[in-house]
Amino acid sequence: MAENENDVSVEGAAGAGDAANAPQAGVIAQYIKDLSFENPNAPENFSNQAAQQPGIDVNVNVNGRKVDEDVYEVVLNIAVTAKKEDGSNVFVCELAYAGLFGLRNIPEDAMGPFMLVQAPTILFPFARRVIADATRDGGYPPLMLEPIDFMALYQQQQQQAAANQPAN
Repeated sequence: MAENENDVSVEGAAGAGDAANAPQAGVIAQYIKDLSFENPNAPENFSNQAAQQPGIDVNVNVNGRKVDEDVYEVVLNIAVTAKKEDGSNVFVCELAYAGLFGLRNIPEDAMGPFMLVQAPTILFPFARRVIADATRDGGYPPLMLEPIDFMALYQQQQQQAAANQPAN
């Protein structure tokens, strides 16, 4: 019986060592890095708001950088422009929403997918709420952005990069 107990403790020690070297990722902090809401034609927009539904243009960009040992910042940039048919702006909302992530033992080939897929997927629901609140506080119905498939965007980016590589 003592042999079995020793075997278990040896396995436990080996498991603990493996766990220390296992890939680890965690959110350290999330924050608004920059937020801008412009309502250039207020109050005129509100008197004619029901007559015309503005066209909405949404642009999303993701950037990441190493800030310290095992600490990375990922910034989700979202720019929303609402325009009337005549091309004038109804509102412009720009948000840079960031997260600090602690990453350990992540293989180099997994860093890109984490920084450009998993991290923005974690950040997006919070950024979406900030945009909805800003548009609501600007006097408009809350703008609820559609979910974004960051994996599909990452794969498109990889395919474009591969297509732009000169053939050897």
